[in-house]
Amino acid sequence: MKKRFTEEQIVRILQEAERAQTDQEIIRKYNISDTTFYRWKKLYGGMGVSEVKRLKELERENAKLKKLLAEQMLVNEALKEVVEKKW
Repeated sequence: MKKRFTEEQIVRILQEAERAQTDQEIIRKYNISDTTFYRWKKLYGGMGVSEVKRLKELERENAKLKKLLAEQMLVNEALKEVVEKKW
C-alpha cells in the first residue's frame, strides 16, 4: 500500500493543526479520515521534522541489527549441532 503522505508531511500537517481552530478543518483540507488524523497525532504529536527523520533512521538501524543478530544466532545453532555430533 502506497502512503499518500511522508512522515515529514504528516508532522507539518500536525503542526498546522495546532494553529488551526479545529481538527476538522485540517481533516477536510487534506481529505483524511478522523481515525488517520488521530493515529498520526498519537504517533507523531509534538515531534519536529528532524526528530521524525532521526526516528526513521533509528528504526532502519534497529531492523539491520535485528537481522544481523538473527543471522548470527543461526550460525551459532549450526555450529552447536556440528559440535554435538559424535564422530
